[in-house]
Amino acid sequence: MSAVAMRDSEKSSDKKESLEKLKVSNNTTQKSKVCSSSESSTTYSREDRDDLVRSSSHTTSNKAQILTMPQFGLRDNLIKCELLKNEDLYTYLEDYSFFLGTYNVNGQAPKESLRPWLSCTPNPPDIYCVGFQELDLSKEAFFFSDTPKEPEWTKAVSEALHPDAKYALVKLVRLVGIMLIFYVKKEHAEFISDVEAETVGTGIMGRMGNKGAVAIRFRFHNSNICVVNSHLAAHVEEFERRNQDYKDICSRLLFRQLDLTQPPLTIMKHNVVLWVGDLNYRISDLDVDSVKELISKKDFETLHTHDQLKRQINEEAVFDGFEEGEIDFQPTYKYDTGSDNWDTSEKCRVPAWCDRILWRGKNIKQQHYESHMDLKTSDHKPVSSLLVIGIKRINNEAYKKTFEEIVRNLDKMENECIPSVTLSKREFHFKDVRYMKHQAETLSLFNDGQVPCQFEFIQKPNESTYSKPWLTANPPKGFIAQGGSVDIDLEVFVNRLTAPDLNCGKQKIEDILVLHLERGKDYFISVTGNYLPSCYGTSIYLLCHMREPIQDMPEETLLELSEKSVNENGATTEKPLDIPKELWMMVDHLFRNAVKQEDLFQQPGLRSEFAEIRDCLDSGMPDSLPGSNHSVAEALLLFLDALPEPVVPFSFYQQCLECCSNASQCEKVISMLPLCHKNVFNYLAAFLRELLKNSSSNRLDVSILATIFASLLMRSPTKQDLAEKRKTQEFFQHFLT
Repeated sequence: MSAVAMRDSEKSSDKKESLEKLKVSNNTTQKSKVCSSSESSTTYSREDRDDLVRSSSHTTSNKAQILTMPQFGLRDNLIKCELLKNEDLYTYLEDYSFFLGTYNVNGQAPKESLRPWLSCTPNPPDIYCVGFQELDLSKEAFFFSDTPKEPEWTKAVSEALHPDAKYALVKLVRLVGIMLIFYVKKEHAEFISDVEAETVGTGIMGRMGNKGAVAIRFRFHNSNICVVNSHLAAHVEEFERRNQDYKDICSRLLFRQLDLTQPPLTIMKHNVVLWVGDLNYRISDLDVDSVKELISKKDFETLHTHDQLKRQINEEAVFDGFEEGEIDFQPTYKYDTGSDNWDTSEKCRVPAWCDRILWRGKNIKQQHYESHMDLKTSDHKPVSSLLVIGIKRINNEAYKKTFEEIVRNLDKMENECIPSVTLSKREFHFKDVRYMKHQAETLSLFNDGQVPCQFEFIQKPNESTYSKPWLTANPPKGFIAQGGSVDIDLEVFVNRLTAPDLNCGKQKIEDILVLHLERGKDYFISVTGNYLPSCYGTSIYLLCHMREPIQDMPEETLLELSEKSVNENGATTEKPLDIPKELWMMVDHLFRNAVKQEDLFQQPGLRSEFAEIRDCLDSGMPDSLPGSNHSVAEALLLFLDALPEPVVPFSFYQQCLECCSNASQCEKVISMLPLCHKNVFNYLAAFLRELLKNSSSNRLDVSILATIFASLLMRSPTKQDLAEKRKTQEFFQHFLT
């Protein structure tokens, strides 16, 4: 018997059993594990939070979702597809009220009741989603430690929820000072499922969590909902950085699915998206007196025309498809703490609507959108919005009828029909691939067969993944209805893990993808490209032996140097440079232009400017580097992060930990480093000491610099725990004082 015939035979015998599984699963209901609002004031650990609710369960409200689980095959995916297509036949809308709140608390502890904010509605909301920013401004919190402010503010929230209802805490998620808390009325708890929480930092190097977002996604009855709380880049002139933060959050914040073989869900892949936060967009083109005069006249309509967020939305730069209610309250930033007086500090900030609430989706009506002047703890005022959202619920009788009709139609299908697809093209070439520059091409599949089909990119023999690590197919698997089509993005992205072998020519942009059809044939897709070598991801040894820009070096020379660098003892005809010229260019630029720059190494640069800096370093040595000081500083950190062997080589890492408290022993370890590595270490330490001489202007101190640079200069060969991280910081501090 052929493999295809065997699969057909197995499928026929399993048909009834599979449908029985579906029916049993669809009738199973599991209660949520929840914590009531009265209990939530007790202290609990971060690890315990996942126990507050089920991550998923098979209830009447998520029958379609169950069909994506791994135990179900092609037939059940066909049923799922048809159920989703015919959802209107068995669902109806029911309105539920969602209270959304956002409050930048400026690192303060709660000093007053939050009831004027959280209990401002006449009737108790069905769901609360409450976001905070700047929960803790201490250095310990900035560098990812826990904070006592979390339980303090959580308790303040639980005590201020509407007194006419009982609530259950479903989920809490925090990234440094950005926190989101999700409560639901107790009677709705059993209809909440598939709860996931994720975070993404957009601070320096795209990692630091002082800016970024936290999000919670969940299923309520038959609707998928995502709530995002974000804190975007500060300062009036940085609206492009805020736009970049928004785009980063949308692309990088991903939720795992029940079926782990399925691609993660993005924010926009939900029926409803609710977005709150300190978005930090300011008022442009008006001075502080003009703004205050418009506020005194309550002419918010005129003032709103100068609002950066409104302008960026109108230009379709951010929040495409989102809505925001009319703003008829005065700006929520910046006040003198403890008062309703505008900022009287030396900086005298222009008032702005930094704190905003937006939504995306159908069947949503806003009942109110307001600020709450009664709260005076912070230099911001909290904001709230009450949305009434039409949530899809299932009519069980109609669902059963639709389900049975789909099954009857499937039974009529002839099993011998072999699936087939037409591919838009079979060869893809990516031109001028660069380090950390995303490129994508679209592969279109058209189902020209007689039956629906399921596709998947599969591994080639002796390979652990379906593609090389610099290549991804999105989605990597899926389902196409008869006569339907799907677009697959073939994406190339070279990062610090894949760059080293591409830079020296050991690897090339070449791969073959195998596209497999369930019960059908395999298709082969060729992916090629030319990679432009970069100093990013190239070793210190190689860079010190290159007097020309890396893109001017012959490929064979790069490969030869890379083979000599394995033991770093290979003989070369030329004396190496003391330090890589690319490193010198960045440090020299910062030394000449940025020693007094406020928040250096703490505020991110622009992605577009990083690309210009990278191209300058890789293709030539200009008189000066392009971009802002912050972009050059971030480019330097990314350079150190991308080194295949860190400045302090892996073989010395353990010695550094062991002698971290002894300054003379630390110096001895550094003296033993390979010459190029020792030079780089001492050069960077000397530069950072110069920065510390200007700490009154740049607001840097030993602790901040040690925390940022120690993790880059001394990387662990394995995962670094918190104790090791502190030891590396202690080690490096000896060289900063």
